[in-house]
Amino acid sequence: MAVTDPIADYLTRIRNAQIAGHRVVTVPASRTKKRITEILYDQGYILKYKFDDEAGKGQQGVISIALKYERETKRPVIRKLVRVSKPGLRQYAKADAMPRVINGLGIAIVSTSKGVMTGRQATDANVGGEVLAYVY
Repeated sequence: MAVTDPIADYLTRIRNAQIAGHRVVTVPASRTKKRITEILYDQGYILKYKFDDEAGKGQQGVISIALKYERETKRPVIRKLVRVSKPGLRQYAKADAMPRVINGLGIAIVSTSKGVMTGRQATDANVGGEVLAYVY
């Protein structure tokens, strides 16, 4: 079945795996999803990841993501994972009006002309773009 919003599907798979308490979740790969995964790893929201591009002829490959949980309480490190810009209503932000998530404690993932990056990186590079998701 074709997915109309692959990024929302990606975020939902991570959310559902955390609710179920899974350690690892696999999602279909794309360049945007790979970059979002790298951002989540760099910011400390996931434990590790692995790209498997050797899925076979005509297949797109998968991303395996090891989810991160708090040691004492076993709660997921990612409290909220929210899709902001949707296919029916795109949300854009200029470089000087980039959204701050929970007063700087969370991150905004932004798709810019220079690639997918965090809101802070986009502000530093002085580029605006489509706000894909909030993570906190």
